[in-house]
Amino acid sequence: MKKTELLIPASSLEVLKTAVIFGADAVYIGGEAFGLRAKAKNFGPEEMQEGIAFAHDHGVKVYVTTNISAHNYDLEEAAEYFRKLREIGPDALIISDPGMFMLAKENCPDMELHISTQANNTNYLTYDFWYKQGAKRVVSARELSLKEIREIRDHIPEDMEIESFIHGAMCMAYSGRCLLSNYMTGRDANRGECTHACRWKYSIVEEKRPGEYMPVYEDEQGTYIFNSKDLCMIEYIPEMLAAGIDSLKIEGRMKTALYVATVARTYRKALDDYRESEEKYRANMEWYKAEIGKCTYRQFTTGFYFGKTDENSQIYDSNTYVNEYIYLGIIGGIDDRGYARIEQRNKFSRQDVIELMKPDGRNVETTVRAIYNEDGEEVESAPHPKQVLYLDLDAQADPYDILRVQGKRQ
Repeated sequence: MKKTELLIPASSLEVLKTAVIFGADAVYIGGEAFGLRAKAKNFGPEEMQEGIAFAHDHGVKVYVTTNISAHNYDLEEAAEYFRKLREIGPDALIISDPGMFMLAKENCPDMELHISTQANNTNYLTYDFWYKQGAKRVVSARELSLKEIREIRDHIPEDMEIESFIHGAMCMAYSGRCLLSNYMTGRDANRGECTHACRWKYSIVEEKRPGEYMPVYEDEQGTYIFNSKDLCMIEYIPEMLAAGIDSLKIEGRMKTALYVATVARTYRKALDDYRESEEKYRANMEWYKAEIGKCTYRQFTTGFYFGKTDENSQIYDSNTYVNEYIYLGIIGGIDDRGYARIEQRNKFSRQDVIELMKPDGRNVETTVRAIYNEDGEEVESAPHPKQVLYLDLDAQADPYDILRVQGKRQ
């Protein structure tokens, strides 16, 4: 069986390292400019170099997003940015704009170029066009069915790669090319500044009654007419692979280390189990579904992959998330006393029972026997975000273990 790539998002250096340790074959990140997640932390040149070195040391590739729709005033700076990326040395650039593609080709001649889903890649002639321009990979439009992706695979060169989303947030705009955010707030989603206006609650105003808001009830909370459920294809990996997809992409460059660790580990195990045998994959299905439900999500759908049916409706009539586990931090190291060092993200206290989420698939319960601050003083709780703490735990902790605790928040 051909090895299919598992491609994981990373919003920061910490999350990149988490993705690598928890099972990614490749990671995609954004630099300080020209990507579609301007509100993510993103990577400066030094962090990008460190992240790429870390990934390469673990046999993992790194792709950099440069997939905005460029304006004239972007082009000179973009050319300079591509020259800097050539020196830094990621494995590929993800691009949607033909002008940006030509700039990248000119300034990074030896680097792989991948065509973003933003380029509306819906048919095999589009794939063939980009192949002839020198692209190595094209990301399929989210509006395609698996049947259509299989037809594309059958009509394109064997060495042309197909990348498709397997998990994460869906966008109401066609191939993500949204005008709503720009129209309502002046922030251009196609230049990385999306306000997620599709997630807002809307009412109707009649022209001659300004200020009188009339709700359109789908439920007691109102209507969310642009909102969508999240994609989840954990139960359909055989179908994804049968469609001829080369890279399975997780959405989420705005997500936490807990989210990234959870989806990376779950899909890694599912892919590895299926490569071993379909029976093992089917036998472990309940574990995959339980684990994938432990990170923040909006309820799940199979998107467009099996066509439009009542069973896979994408309509999500709420703006709340399901969040069964709270992220506490990631273990950065173990000191001479055997205490785990973390940068705390949510409050917990001495004697709390928490969970160590390990890269190998184990979830280990542990009691917090003691908490110490950087001055060596024992404290009862960790109330301050990003406070550096040292934990005395009653179970074996290792670097890169994720700390989490059950506790539903919406």
